[in-house]
Amino acid sequence: MESKRTELTPEEKREERFKRWLSPPGVKFSSPEVEAAYKKRVTRFIKAFKLEEPDQVPVILPAGDFPIYHAGMTLKEVMYDNKKLCQAYRKFFNEFEADTFSSPAMVFSGRASEIINSLISKWPGHGLPDDARMQQFVEGEYMKADEYDVLLNDPSDFCLRYYLPRTIGALAPLASFSPLPHILGMPNRFLGPAVMPEVQAMYQAIIEYGKETARWYEPIADFNREALAAGYPSFFGGQSHAPFDILGDTLRGTKGIFMDIYRQPDKLLEAMEMLTPINIDCGLQMANASGIPIVFFALHKGDDTFMSDKQYEKFYWPTFRKVIMGLIEEGIVPCLFAEGKYNNRLEIVSDLPKGKVAWYFDQTDMFRAKEVLGDVACLAGNVPTSLLRTGTPRAVKEYCRKLIEVCGKGGGYILTGGASIDRGNPDNLRAIVEAVEEYGVYR
Repeated sequence: MESKRTELTPEEKREERFKRWLSPPGVKFSSPEVEAAYKKRVTRFIKAFKLEEPDQVPVILPAGDFPIYHAGMTLKEVMYDNKKLCQAYRKFFNEFEADTFSSPAMVFSGRASEIINSLISKWPGHGLPDDARMQQFVEGEYMKADEYDVLLNDPSDFCLRYYLPRTIGALAPLASFSPLPHILGMPNRFLGPAVMPEVQAMYQAIIEYGKETARWYEPIADFNREALAAGYPSFFGGQSHAPFDILGDTLRGTKGIFMDIYRQPDKLLEAMEMLTPINIDCGLQMANASGIPIVFFALHKGDDTFMSDKQYEKFYWPTFRKVIMGLIEEGIVPCLFAEGKYNNRLEIVSDLPKGKVAWYFDQTDMFRAKEVLGDVACLAGNVPTSLLRTGTPRAVKEYCRKLIEVCGKGGGYILTGGASIDRGNPDNLRAIVEAVEEYGVYR
């Protein structure tokens, strides 16, 4: 079956993935009418990706953690009680209509993170005040400036003996393990450290983490199945990264990566080339497992204010474009979430094949984006988070009307927020859907 698949063209692969998304295996819809509604919603997205006109503009509610607070709960509360977490998202699902559903899967177990002693996350009651409203990533220099060669020579060994011990406290003993290639011919050398109490504790933490994670996601998986059976597709098929962001966010940190641009640009470029096929494979693997043909990219350091256009064209775009093209070759739709502003990047990123990607914009000028990219890519966004948090339903609806009339012209547009919200007037979210129903129907 796999050899047959490799003979398909990228377009044929994509059509096969769309078919699976339209008819997900193992899903039992509650009625034929519900199944038809599911296919109708998926078809809206597919047509938007292809720059065609569906029956109406597809809509995604930028809910984020909103369901938690809408249910009168706190983030700390639900991070330690998955039943309450699913209760909150089920309430939101029953009250708000869109073309996809908001899943609680992005909220992780506080206990699981405590078990492994996560060093890259903060959450309420663990590094943040109890009333904190969002989880936070702890950026750090998890790869030192002089360790590029270690990463380049053996990325797997670097991940095992350098990255993991620095980001997960429970895995600190891995730093004293022998390099992975040393086990060749002597596999017991990898197991030898198991005689040490600290290594035994590490393995026990892994076991406990696995048990807690399995327990945590069981009701979340049930909720996701219920939403699918009710006729609402998932939009999230997987995730990958721009190679520059892997280094800038995950390994070197913001200060480190921009020092490297000036101090060791050749090593930086070499590392990004090495990371390119890894990021293609990561997105492909997740899309294959989920059966959903969309791979999401959160683009952090490509924003206009982080680097000049010249730097973007040299350090960010070339390898990122290769990742995008690698996924397109596999029939996947890259969904590129350009956080911040991409007003200076629009002409640069227009260098992609027509109708193969979705650009999801945060604060970018959407009308100009339509002019530059409208014939190339599906566009999504950018109802402002500030408007959703502090504006009136009337103002939200009017903003959406303008987006629909300009960006939705001729198809190829998905209405959603510039970023997710945690709190705000629930009627502002309803106003997004009302705008689609009133102004977003293609005739």
